[in-house]
Amino acid sequence: QVQLVESGGGLVQPGGSLRLSCAASGFTLDYYAIGWFRQAPGKEREGVSCISSADGSTYYADSVKGRFTISRDNAKNTVYLQMNSLKPEDTAVYYCAIGRAYGLDPYEFDYWGQGTQVTVSS
Repeated sequence: QVQLVESGGGLVQPGGSLRLSCAASGFTLDYYAIGWFRQAPGKEREGVSCISSADGSTYYADSVKGRFTISRDNAKNTVYLQMNSLKPEDTAVYYCAIGRAYGLDPYEFDYWGQGTQVTVSS
């Protein structure tokens, strides 16, 4: 079975940093991208960042540009999201997902992890 396991979340003060990891296992799949999404209570799930499986190209939501960096380690089947200059508005459950399109539309992503909580608060 496909498994996507997020880790690295926690409680951090505004302006702080966290690095999230997404480890993928248990599948063979032609996919185009791995993305990070987040969902805050009472809000829709939104795309945060995406990285292409083909060439490593990256894509970011406007709200995180300049603060977040997505990267991958293909040998470890792991994708990372480095989050700097965190704001209270970044508080959410963060999910990684494997998709069939390069972008931030959650409907294009087929496999999802269980999420990791990120809380930004003073």
